[in-house]
Amino acid sequence: MEDPNIDDGDQNRETEIAPALIAVHPAHQSVAVAVGSDLRVFNLQEGCAVTLGDGDDLDGKSSTNVHKDSIRAIRYGANNGTLFVSAGDDKLVKIWATTTWRCISTVVSEKKVSAVAIRSDGLFVCFADKFGVVYVVDTQGISGEQGSTNEKGIPILSHYCSIITSLEFSPDSRFIISADRDFKIRVSVFPKNPLDGAHEIQSFCLGHTEFVSCLAFVFGQDYPQGLLISGSGDSTVRLWDFTCGALLDTCAVGTEAGYLETDGKEGECRPAVTDLCATKDGSLVAVALQSLPGIMLLSCDISARTLSVLKVVSISEDPFIPTSLGSGSLKQFLWMVMGVSSLQGSDLACLARVRVLSGFSKSNIATLEEHKASLLDDKDIPGRELVLQKLQGTLSIEKEVLSSAAEAVKTAMRNLLIKKHYPVEKREYRKRGRNDRKNKQR
Repeated sequence: MEDPNIDDGDQNRETEIAPALIAVHPAHQSVAVAVGSDLRVFNLQEGCAVTLGDGDDLDGKSSTNVHKDSIRAIRYGANNGTLFVSAGDDKLVKIWATTTWRCISTVVSEKKVSAVAIRSDGLFVCFADKFGVVYVVDTQGISGEQGSTNEKGIPILSHYCSIITSLEFSPDSRFIISADRDFKIRVSVFPKNPLDGAHEIQSFCLGHTEFVSCLAFVFGQDYPQGLLISGSGDSTVRLWDFTCGALLDTCAVGTEAGYLETDGKEGECRPAVTDLCATKDGSLVAVALQSLPGIMLLSCDISARTLSVLKVVSISEDPFIPTSLGSGSLKQFLWMVMGVSSLQGSDLACLARVRVLSGFSKSNIATLEEHKASLLDDKDIPGRELVLQKLQGTLSIEKEVLSSAAEAVKTAMRNLLIKKHYPVEKREYRKRGRNDRKNKQR
């Protein structure tokens, strides 16, 4: 029997599709795609699919379906990539050793997990939940041989009742930066003993007028500590001196891509920035935009502390709106994925389409300005058909299915992060169904 307090709109929002994610090993040794509850990894060095070993599987079997619900965050360790973390709606944070691709620890969260970060030395993993709390896990006690389960994270800071959308360590690991749905970016000092909490706030970066969707760092010789770049639902990319919260520059990428500002009509909105990816030297930034079939490339002048549009790389041969971007520091490839879980009308429960752009580096900026974008054909990407078979789940995807996925992608990010407004009676009904309320009643 249907509950009268839940209408069709509520039911649709409760079963939101999950955008596909991509992550690339910093040394370009492997690439991972998460779509729905599937985690798919390909070994680029050896040219073969990776078999995942989950420490929770007592029978020794392995599967790409290592989570019980949609994966919302994946991340390689920044320096040597020996650790990999996946987390999501099943309230599990899985820490993987990339040398064996065994899950060496499973951390249980009280809420659904929305973001993860790994400190550059790999000693600490942080994750954030949809209630606005950031937790830390000390990895020094984790053995690479046998997986531990039912571990708990230690809460270190909180954004009061606001979904944390992105989490990053600064390049020097002195700070942890957290962004949320309420337009805020908080810069916290990461303490010497993080298990005691991160109570010291360095600054706030304020200026976005919609949810902050993604963060990235750019750094060079003049700024070894780095400058912060943020993307938002307000259709802008902003450059910050995060140590003092100063806004250095703003690039209206939605307008630059040809999308008009909203004129206030009901239902109209600006396209959200869904992901950012910067080259190692920070001179080039790739931007994924909610409705853009392709990517936008920004030039970042760290010395002048400015952002400017270099060009828009259109992908017109098939509908392709990237949901996630990734790049290793040693290769000049930008990996892109478009995909969603639970796509209605498709035989593919978890759809992913992978594309690769070559020449993603400072030395090739002039080339990108003068010539067409170096978007690789499927036969020319690293790993070729084998990598596509593994990461996409199939080699060929019908154009009609891609079109349906592209339409779903256009609204997926905003539906995930936009605030939902419920009448008082529905709010009370939802509160009664919360797990933390149920536990207290017991």
